[in-house]
Amino acid sequence: MANFDQIVVRIIKEQELIIGPLAWSEAERVQGITVLDRKKAEIILNSADPKHVVDQLVGQYERLFGRASHEVCKEAVVGILADLLPNEIPASLKG
Repeated sequence: MANFDQIVVRIIKEQELIIGPLAWSEAERVQGITVLDRKKAEIILNSADPKHVVDQLVGQYERLFGRASHEVCKEAVVGILADLLPNEIPASLKG
């Protein structure tokens, strides 16, 4: 589960570099993510299916900012994904 927390935080922080604090606001709109502290980048995943939460987060950014935003999400977590088994990788981050 800790890997999925890291994935979510890394995606949010990378989006924050591009769109600023709006990245955190959009993340808070995703069901299953609770932001505890934006400055410390502390979140809690409240879901039995963290892969689905990641997919929803990526989708949230993509709906607002397009395909380039999706690619930013994928690039942000490439190092973390290397430690996961293929079946553990959220669908939105494959390929």
